[in-house]
Amino acid sequence: MAVRPATEKRARASAPTSGTKKTGKTSNPAINYQVADFDKDDELKAYHDMLLIRRFEEKAGQLYGMGLIGGFCHLYIGQEAVVVGIQKALREGEDQVTTSYRDHGHMLACGMDPKGVMAELTGRKGGYSHGKGGSMHMFSREKQFFGGHGIVGAQVPIGAGLAFADKYRGTDNVSVVYFGDGAANQGQVYETFNMAQLWKLPVIFVIENNRYAMGTSVSRSSAQTDFAKRGESFNIPGEQVDGMDVRAVKAAADRAVEWARAGNGPYILEMQTYRYRGHSMSDPAKYRTKDEVQKMRDERDPIEQVRKRLVEKGWASEDDLKEIDKSVRAVVTEAADFASADAEPDPSELWTDILR
Repeated sequence: MAVRPATEKRARASAPTSGTKKTGKTSNPAINYQVADFDKDDELKAYHDMLLIRRFEEKAGQLYGMGLIGGFCHLYIGQEAVVVGIQKALREGEDQVTTSYRDHGHMLACGMDPKGVMAELTGRKGGYSHGKGGSMHMFSREKQFFGGHGIVGAQVPIGAGLAFADKYRGTDNVSVVYFGDGAANQGQVYETFNMAQLWKLPVIFVIENNRYAMGTSVSRSSAQTDFAKRGESFNIPGEQVDGMDVRAVKAAADRAVEWARAGNGPYILEMQTYRYRGHSMSDPAKYRTKDEVQKMRDERDPIEQVRKRLVEKGWASEDDLKEIDKSVRAVVTEAADFASADAEPDPSELWTDILR
């Protein structure tokens, strides 16, 4: 897949380069607007995968409202382009992924079964953690997905640990660890940055900056709001990326993966993204206006951008896209039906999968 620069600004410092570039006017010159050149199949796959996450999360919200999902539930609606774009740059079954509690989209993008994910959300025995982990704690060794972690920032050193194992074993696999703008202020993140660069670990730190750490704007909670610079004191290169454009995410991920696989150490990608819902299902999100959210939906929605390109290029008709939506909804409905009908775990499960 070729890389097509849309405007300007390469990654900072000693970051990798790929493709050619051209310059032009941008609304934010700090963001790298280089995009991957998607063909028809790439666009259709991205559209399908992002739509699956969107419809799954919408259904999860419905089930939560019906009382079928207990505990916490953090939806990924609006941020779909980040994980879909990143996954397109990884080697399936080899590169590892670790993330936070806003994790359903990452599971689906890794290829985990929607039925197993939904069953875990509803606490059923057919879930990925046999109904014991819930929304924030699911794992799949087969898909190299190592959680879902409920403690803010806890996944960052875990992701670096996976990268350490890769280097120790002599593979060229990479580890991708996702965390948010709020977690970026946690102390263990910087301890991990230091060790990752000191040992040149093949880890990519993806900061999903959705602008609000729980209910607090980044401008009120972070002295340095350019999160791509957070690794500068450790000599870790980083760049800001348009996280609402799956092509831009893919291009940035290609650069970061190339850098890490070559043994150059860690890399930071700050994804400028946005969540449409509250921090969790219990958050009414009164700290921002409805107009702000609607403006983002109207102008920057990641799925709508792909839909428009498909139609404008003649790669898909509106009827074709409706069929994709119909098939995705069928998959999500099947997952919800499976989760609703599945049995709860036997009480004996309390004694399995624990350290004694």
